[in-house]
Amino acid sequence: MSEPAAIFTAEALAGGGTGPLYLRLKSLIRGAIDKGALTAQDALPSEREIASQLDISRVTVRKALTELVDEGVLTQKRGSGTYVTGQGQRVEQRLSRLTSFTEDMLARGLMPSVKWLQKTVASPSPDEAMVLALSPNERVIRLRRLRMADGRPMALELAVVPARMLASPDAVGSSLYEALQTAGIRPVRAMQRLSAESLSAEDAEALSVPAGSPALYIERISYLADGRAVEFTKSHYRGDAYDFVVELTTSGETE
Repeated sequence: MSEPAAIFTAEALAGGGTGPLYLRLKSLIRGAIDKGALTAQDALPSEREIASQLDISRVTVRKALTELVDEGVLTQKRGSGTYVTGQGQRVEQRLSRLTSFTEDMLARGLMPSVKWLQKTVASPSPDEAMVLALSPNERVIRLRRLRMADGRPMALELAVVPARMLASPDAVGSSLYEALQTAGIRPVRAMQRLSAESLSAEDAEALSVPAGSPALYIERISYLADGRAVEFTKSHYRGDAYDFVVELTTSGETE
């Protein structure tokens, strides 16, 4: 059985190099997980206990733990504590940055993969033509795929890009954003609309859940710096595997 408290010693922290303390603490925790000293579902000591054991500030501890939570390494449960994330736990995705699924999963130590369901050049639907501001004779590249993390189905995604933006559908490997980056047209901002839906039998089968299971339906329109829309994506994320998190702050003004 793991002994999480035994991980946090001044000697172990000192062995993490000479960088900022919070980075050395992150490295200490990641190293303990890699070595099996911390395992899935292990509870970490409280911020106060870690700070006391390592003789560092709670602010430093909080910064290290918060970043590891953002990266999916740790999970915090309100009123309970901080735990090592386990296989099959929910993934939290913050909505403050425009990133790709591939980047999100790699940041959490998960291996992204894709199963292609469709790669075609076709005429746009009326809503695709409107959203992407296409002229009457333009075509689109339509990309439908199953997104997975560590082999676990996570999302079904249909991405549509103006055909003039990419040489061909085959220009997209595992990551659309990587292909757009290579083409010099990586989006810089996006608008997303989220809603709750029940999965159809076909989509549920692809995501390995029962028909009618809850899903997060997301429409995203991504834009270039000059305001042109470059991507229109519709996705269904497994409701039992994904949480989207938004950080809210006050304006600092009083009424």
